[in-house]
Formats: sequence, C-alpha cells, structure tokens
Amino acid sequence: MPVLCQQSPVLAGSAALAALGLLVLYLAEPSGYGKHSETLMPAAIRLPARAAWFLQELPSFVVPAGILAGQPRSVFGPPATVLLGLFCAHYFHRTFVYSLLTRGRPFPVVFLFRGFVFCVGNGLLQSYYLVYCAEYPAEWYTDIRFSLGVFLFILGMGINIHSDYILRRLRKPGETTYRIPQGGLFTYVSGANFLGEIIEWIGYALATWSLPGLAFAFFSLCFLGQRAFHHHRFYLKMFEDYPKSRKALIPFIF
Repeated sequence: MPVLCQQSPVLAGSAALAALGLLVLYLAEPSGYGKHSETLMPAAIRLPARAAWFLQELPSFVVPAGILAGQPRSVFGPPATVLLGLFCAHYFHRTFVYSLLTRGRPFPVVFLFRGFVFCVGNGLLQSYYLVYCAEYPAEWYTDIRFSLGVFLFILGMGINIHSDYILRRLRKPGETTYRIPQGGLFTYVSGANFLGEIIEWIGYALATWSLPGLAFAFFSLCFLGQRAFHHHRFYLKMFEDYPKSRKALIPFIF
C-alpha cells in the first residue's frame, strides 16, 4: 500500500529546524564539544571521537538509505531520489570516512545523544518529504535551480573534505594540540570546514526547492556559523600571531 504524503509532519519538522536555528543564535554559546569541551563540560562522560562521530552521524545515512532501498531502481531515477542520494552521499562520508579519520578530542556523551536524535529526526524529515511528498517535473534536471544547487552542493562538499584534511594534518595520531590551520580557504576564514558544509546545504535547499531543505540550510547556517565565530575567537585568544586579516566565516566580510 503506497504511503500518502501528510503535510503536517513536514511543516512541523521544518518549523522545528528553523526554531532550533534561532535558539542557537539566541543562546549565542559555543557547543560543548571539540575546542570548547574542556571549558564548558569538564566532568562530562566522554567517548573517543571516532566512535562518537560514527554513532552520531549514522542515522542520517541509514534512515534515507533504507527508504531509498525500497524505491524502484534505475540508473538515473526521479529527481527526488537523486536529491536524496546527495543527502546520503554527504552522510556516508561523515559516517564511514570522516569519523574513522578524525583526530578530535573525546566527545561528551550528552552531545552524542543530542546529535543522534537530531540526525534521526532530520533524516526522517528530508527522506519523507523527498520520497512521499516532492513532485518535480520531468525537466527538473535541466532547471537552473537543480543545476546550480547540485553544483553548490558538490563545491561545498569538496571544500568541507579538503578543509577537514588540512585540520587532520595539523596533528599526529594521538595528539590534541592546537595549531593554526593554513592553506585552502583557511587562508581567508577560520571556519573553512563550516563554510563548505553551509554551501553544501544551501545548494541542497536550492536543488530540492523545498521547505525542509530550506529549514535545514537555515539551521546549518545558524549552528555552523556560530561555531565558526567561536572558533575564530578561540584562535585569536590562543595565538598572538594569528592572521589579523582572516575572518570567521565569510572571506573579507565576517
């Protein structure tokens, strides 16, 4: 029996994402993991970074991949399944590549739990909308919104992966020392990895032309933009020789 689209959970989920983004901006506090973990949550129970990132990101891949697996298969399927495939591609990398390569600090379990719940909810929202609600014309593949959106998504993912590579090279295995990142977009901004991911989700929102995609892009801008701001402030405080011309998130601007 086919699943019929219910607009209420789509609207509610999108509103919740946007509200979470606004809450992040309102609180204006650094997240209690990574650079800010020891200061904000010194007594928190922690897991090794690789295990924590794997468990946290896993639902964002498993949920949409499981839904996609039940759809008719073709080499170049309907636009909605291709777009959900982009979502899966990002989280495949985050789950099975990034998490196994990261050299980050141990991760507070409370933030792992929050991230896990978020990834389950967002994975369900994006998957449900694209598979059961989205309706795209046959010519959507040639629409400028799709073409530009996919270009931005791939560009942002490339920036994100390259920036993560630069950050990993700053540390030898087992080290947790901080150093000034150099090269790539780090020449211009402190949060090059965050900028890449924000560009990704803006591209995704454009290519899907959807309320859930827009809400997720807005949340990503708020959450990752806030992290970039706090990272930038952290670097300025820690390193006297930190490049003064480098901005937090947007080259030459912010």
